[in-house]
Amino acid sequence: MELYDGRPESVEGRLAREVRTYDYLDRLGIPYRRTDHEAADNMEACFEIDKVLGVVICKNLFLCNRQKTNFYLLMMPGDKKFKTKELSSQINSARLSFADADDMLRFLDIEPGAVSIMGLMNDTEHEVQLLIDEDVRKDEYVGCHPCVCTSSLKLRTQDIMEKFLPATGHEAKVVHLVGED
Repeated sequence: MELYDGRPESVEGRLAREVRTYDYLDRLGIPYRRTDHEAADNMEACFEIDKVLGVVICKNLFLCNRQKTNFYLLMMPGDKKFKTKELSSQINSARLSFADADDMLRFLDIEPGAVSIMGLMNDTEHEVQLLIDEDVRKDEYVGCHPCVCTSSLKLRTQDIMEKFLPATGHEAKVVHLVGED
């Protein structure tokens, strides 16, 4: 894996959702570093990518309430354990579960394995509430996918909070996850 500044020189063979991500970031003037890799469909693969990027890739979980009326994108450190009960009490939503792949595609234009904050650019109706663990918010950089699981980005957290989120019209709710047994 190599580390590059910005978008690929050629977008031939890349999915439209990935190219739209680069277009969006470039339009906002948000610098980023990128690496291409095999599909990163588990945290072990992400840890290898972390080394190349020099940042911890966030664990991104797409969640919903039991009635499927509220949807959430949770960003948390990749090495933290997720406990539903711990989060449910902070957002006043009982019975959280993983949302369906169909809903992920409908709201974020992302498929399983590629869930990322970048998908919020596709949520123009603001159906998804962003939840960020306070530890992610404290880091200088965020690692995420550009809406595909075969590339990863390194962006400044400040750029995400002050440029990207305002452009998408989303606000982050900061949560505190202990993640211990």
